[in-house]
Amino acid sequence: MSSLVSKVATGKIVNRAKLAEKSRSELTDNALLIAVVTLSLFGVVMIASASMALAAENYNNPFYFASRQLFFLAVGLIGATVLYQFPLSDWEKYGPHLIIISLIFLSLVLVIGKEVNGSKRWIDLGLFTVQVSETVKLFIIVYLAGYLVRRGELVQNTIGGFLRPLALILLASVLLLLEPDFGAVVVIVLTSCAMLFIAGVKLQQFLALLVSLAISGAVLIMMSPYRAKRLASFLDPFDDPFASGFQLTQSLIAIGNGSLTGMGLGNSVQKLLYLPEAHTDFLFAVMCEEFGFLGVLFVVFLYGFILWKSFNLAKIADQQGNRFAGYLALGIGIWIGLQSFINIGVNMGILPTKGITLPMMSYGGSSALVFIVSFALLLRIELETREFANRALRSNSHGGAT
Repeated sequence: MSSLVSKVATGKIVNRAKLAEKSRSELTDNALLIAVVTLSLFGVVMIASASMALAAENYNNPFYFASRQLFFLAVGLIGATVLYQFPLSDWEKYGPHLIIISLIFLSLVLVIGKEVNGSKRWIDLGLFTVQVSETVKLFIIVYLAGYLVRRGELVQNTIGGFLRPLALILLASVLLLLEPDFGAVVVIVLTSCAMLFIAGVKLQQFLALLVSLAISGAVLIMMSPYRAKRLASFLDPFDDPFASGFQLTQSLIAIGNGSLTGMGLGNSVQKLLYLPEAHTDFLFAVMCEEFGFLGVLFVVFLYGFILWKSFNLAKIADQQGNRFAGYLALGIGIWIGLQSFINIGVNMGILPTKGITLPMMSYGGSSALVFIVSFALLLRIELETREFANRALRSNSHGGAT
């Protein structure tokens, strides 16, 4: 019997050692950092190319938007470097505070926010404006990750545990709809639903939630003429190509012009004041025109790789018992993958038009800052899981020697 117990114990030590060694090997390649930096710098190049005509006409400086994006990236890098030093336990501890701060600022933007094209989404700080909805996306993920750790069993087994976080997310969504920012609501709600589903919520409750969301979305579209108009133009953009379908029509022309290898960097025609929002929401279309299908494959590969790394970090963190890090990596990965998919889908005409940027590529200070902080959190998760794996290896080594 003692020999059997010894063999079982030895087997467990070997399995833990193999798991720790495998985890450490997956966490030391810096591939995530390289992918993020590559995506960010390529985004600056595309912003410069897509915005030259607009920047030269309005600001007498063809690199106005590109230089500002570099500034935002630099500020974000400084902030991310500072936040990278904080342990994940601090983020978990202050998650409830972050959701309260989100609700306060969402209310504040409705009162003192800067109105652009009929929407109040920005707080003007003088040198630049802050789009509050971008920070809310991250703060809700942080809060929900902590809630699923603290109340995981209640979420799985009780209707109250399932509905409690949804009430706060619903309140944030209502405030966002008052701006209005329907695109941010879609991203936040779908990301939260995916996190809750993976956390093990009961299937019937989850299906009831999806049905409720579908009905609510349909009602919102029917009650809002401009949303109904967007939906109609999405279904048939060529029915009115010079009015409601103009933006999507120009985007599809740009994508078609790109063919396999593209027209070359800087040679896009549609960016010459034909395609609205060429450097923000429709940057992907300009990239297609200049780099073609091969360029699309490169960018989609980078997003796919970042998504895989996020999910892999979530798996490793869960195996190590760090559930908060697991849910946080999962939430950030879902958010990045979902927002990328929606933006690309809108550009290609397979989804209705929404004001959603392409992560780390589209022009936007608030978006760039928040995504840099999000990637800093992923790198922090990578650091802490690597340190855990190293400790496990040292522990197993000492145990084996004994």
